[in-house]
Amino acid sequence: MSRFSSAADFDHAMPARTGVLLIQLGTPDAPQAGAVRRYLKEFLSDPRVVEIPRLVWWPILNGIILNTRPRKSAAKYAQIWTENGSPLAVYTGRQTTMLRGYLGERGLDLEVAYAMRYGRPSIAQALREMRERNVTRLLVLPLYPQYSASTTATGLDAVWAELSGWRNVPEVRTVRSFHDFAPYIDALVERVRASWMDDGPPDRLVISFHGVPRRSLLLGDPYHCECQVTGRLLARRLGLGSEQCVVTFQSRFGRAEWLQPYTDQVLRELGSKKVGRVDVVCPGFVSDCLETLEEIAIEGRQTFIEAGGGEFRYIPCVNDHPAFVGAMASLVQQHVGGWPVLRASPEAAAEGDQALQQRRQRAVALGAPR
Repeated sequence: MSRFSSAADFDHAMPARTGVLLIQLGTPDAPQAGAVRRYLKEFLSDPRVVEIPRLVWWPILNGIILNTRPRKSAAKYAQIWTENGSPLAVYTGRQTTMLRGYLGERGLDLEVAYAMRYGRPSIAQALREMRERNVTRLLVLPLYPQYSASTTATGLDAVWAELSGWRNVPEVRTVRSFHDFAPYIDALVERVRASWMDDGPPDRLVISFHGVPRRSLLLGDPYHCECQVTGRLLARRLGLGSEQCVVTFQSRFGRAEWLQPYTDQVLRELGSKKVGRVDVVCPGFVSDCLETLEEIAIEGRQTFIEAGGGEFRYIPCVNDHPAFVGAMASLVQQHVGGWPVLRASPEAAAEGDQALQQRRQRAVALGAPR
């Protein structure tokens, strides 16, 4: 048995394909404690996510967290679950389908698929399915606008881990981040302005990003800097000054210091100052999920209003908005430059088929299966 794996149905006459793999963080299969526990175990076992020595972290994870947190988290997931499943999975699926169509309209002949770093479909599963379609050139696009070792890097780790066991490894390109990509900023602006169309801007706009431990910044992770750039570009395009908006960080976990200011504390402070209306937008997420729909739209609203604030509005993520999918199509087009991705003319396609048949004949003559 070979140490390295190959496509199950490889044919020497198969045309080489170019593929785009979108990577998202992941989601449980169901809003139930068992499913959440499986998801959290995979997620929190990743050393890129929790940089605590295994001997210290393992008893905490398996002895405390996985025995207490899944039931509480499942109840939160149940509040945002849709009839089609997890919002994150639903929107990622729509983004994938729409991106395939947008690229096709631009004359680009590409395979487009998505995978979850934790959960299903796994990165390994998605890559193997692309291998069966003879994808020999691969663009990996993590759906995290701002780079972080705990998101982008761990997704790429999983890609390299899978490809390390392949016999025929594709040519690979990766998108590191798109925090300042002009079409993405345009999509954010369009989303925010649409929510302001009837009543205008709020008294204060909170631009909330997912948090990471402050230690990661000190060790050289560029996430904090890229979040600040996105926030600054968004505020500038919206015509807001520093007194009208603030960049914050949410979802902290544990006792260590995380990037500040904390979103919940800022909302509580704004509420205590009797601010009339606060809007929150989360440009670190391209799809609505637990962290936006429950932590911000539900818990954040409660925090602000109970502290004495007036009106609270959550502005949805870009999700499947045409402006965002168009931005991703432009990003892909930029990164596949130089690869043969344009749809071939009938004459060129026929010529290519003839060359592939000759290739098969040579392989069969050397003993390959027919």
